[in-house]
Amino acid sequence: MNKLENRWVVLLVGALAAGLALSPVRAGAAERKFKTKGCADCHQKAVEKFKEAKFAHAAVKDQKCEACHLRHGTVGKLLLKQQGNALCYSCHKRDAIGMDKPVVHKVLRSGSCTQCHDPHGSQAPHLLKAEGAEACFGCHAREPFQRKTVHAVLKSGCASCHAAHASSVPNLLVADQAKLCAQCHASNGAFQKAHGGYPVTTCTGCHDPHSSDGPKLLKPTVHNPVASQSCDACHVPAGSPKPFAVQATGFKLCETCHDAKDFSGKVQHAPVKKGECLSCHDPHASATPKLARAAGAQLCVRCHKRFADAPAVPHKPMSSPEGCRSCHQVHASANAKLLKQPADQICGSCHAKVKEEAAKKKVVHPAFLAGDCGSCHDPHGAATRNLFKARADQVCYSCHRDEETRFVKVHTHRPVQDGNCTACHDGHASDNPKLLRATGSKLCEGCHSQLFKPLGDGEVAHKPFAEGKCLDCHDPHGSNAPGMVRTDQKSLCLGCHTAAAKQLDGAKSIHPAFSQGECSKCHNPHRSSMKKLLLASPPDLCFACHKAMKARIDGLKQHAPVGDCLTCHRPHASDQPKLAAEAGSALCLQCHDGAEKTFAAAHLGIDPKVIRCVSCHDPHASKDPKFFKPNQHAPFAGGQCDACHAVAGK
Repeated sequence: MNKLENRWVVLLVGALAAGLALSPVRAGAAERKFKTKGCADCHQKAVEKFKEAKFAHAAVKDQKCEACHLRHGTVGKLLLKQQGNALCYSCHKRDAIGMDKPVVHKVLRSGSCTQCHDPHGSQAPHLLKAEGAEACFGCHAREPFQRKTVHAVLKSGCASCHAAHASSVPNLLVADQAKLCAQCHASNGAFQKAHGGYPVTTCTGCHDPHSSDGPKLLKPTVHNPVASQSCDACHVPAGSPKPFAVQATGFKLCETCHDAKDFSGKVQHAPVKKGECLSCHDPHASATPKLARAAGAQLCVRCHKRFADAPAVPHKPMSSPEGCRSCHQVHASANAKLLKQPADQICGSCHAKVKEEAAKKKVVHPAFLAGDCGSCHDPHGAATRNLFKARADQVCYSCHRDEETRFVKVHTHRPVQDGNCTACHDGHASDNPKLLRATGSKLCEGCHSQLFKPLGDGEVAHKPFAEGKCLDCHDPHGSNAPGMVRTDQKSLCLGCHTAAAKQLDGAKSIHPAFSQGECSKCHNPHRSSMKKLLLASPPDLCFACHKAMKARIDGLKQHAPVGDCLTCHRPHASDQPKLAAEAGSALCLQCHDGAEKTFAAAHLGIDPKVIRCVSCHDPHASKDPKFFKPNQHAPFAGGQCDACHAVAGK
């Protein structure tokens, strides 16, 4: 292209560009810009819902969704700018809602404002999800607030006494307890008379602040002096300088009513020994029987902290209303650990059937016989099944110490490996030796059921297996030999099969599998549909190892005995090379008649007994009809034996 042509191209491109710039397409480009949509354009249902709300979040009312939400993000996610309470704190300052106070509502402390509040709108004030006490009943059970006598102030809701977010007073009270109660209950003459003239300031010691099944909101269990308004039975007179001082300390005060004999015994509870009755009992009133400071086991775990966390497998009595008192005396006992009775009797009171069944058995576990249930089981709860104190094997090894090292083998029985001794042994009693759950193969059948299915037609079983004598061959715990057999296969099998062992004497050739003690490479040690418990019939069984032979003879004319290797070979050992069943031509002459004329002519009348057949013939397969080997000496191939040999009669 010359310079003139280049100039015309430039002018043409410039004209087209100018035309496009002036064309109506420019107006269309403006129309293709993104149009801004509001959140309400898509979230119509949400908008309608929020419109119906009596109280709406300010951001919702002003349709400022992006005050809390991100405009873009993964579809289907709540696209908040920040997570949890951190988002709320961007407007509602932490100090303003009391996060700086010593007592903070648990749900607020965990960062879950939306557990109580609807972030968009609500029919209840403060965007609460429900009104009044209903908002609280989402977490707090209703029953304690709905007994026979209900505190009148509850009609106004929980907020009459409690702060919703935080407080400087325990239990989220809006004021100190005495001041709070005094707002409604004036200390007038009737009040003082009801309280024996004592200057009472702590109401919840005797009264339930929510509801009660008794009069005057009294707790279910009231100490008799309190119920009879005989406060001076324990305290000094009301007019004394210190009216709440007690007339005696510790148990000396209690024994004025309670007989000391009821608290004596060989073993005393530590608080009783120290005279610290008030460590367990409330002296005025309680929500639990016996004036206990907490219900059931919760009272005990305040000191016995190791039982505070619920175990994976709890003992049922621990969670019962009686709790620890199901088994233990609370003050004193004649038995160790404050038990109500000796351990075996306590266990037997619930597990009577176990005890009865064990009494009928021939062999009883010594620990069970001695009534020492606690040597294996944790009576409070455990991390393992059956309340074992540890994994079953570790419990067993605590007494059977030698077994722990004896069972460390290359091949370990699965139950031993899993530490599940009770899969085979009963921990209490059995009619079988060694506390076995069953004898012989009956024990093994539980896991190995497929192996013990009935024999099929023509199927035979190994004698020990048929007689259920699994342990004649196997170690039930573990072995250093494969298959968990008691010793190496060769020694194990030849211990019974002595005739096979004798074949080794003077043997010139030994089957490698036999010499290496790998009997199970050819034989099934349990059952088989083949003779001699073979895994398969020859030649397939043999070809499993002799793959090169199989590959060599495929496609060739095969010698008939190849269909059954044992026609010519011994399976274990032989006094002949190659595991041959007979020496020299004697093996071949079992099938081939050496006196027959054709045979004699073909072999030049040589005595068949001195002929070494395999010198010329391949005993397995060949391309040649007479099974001659592929490489032949020329005179031999031409049938001219006399070219080299002096033939008799010539």
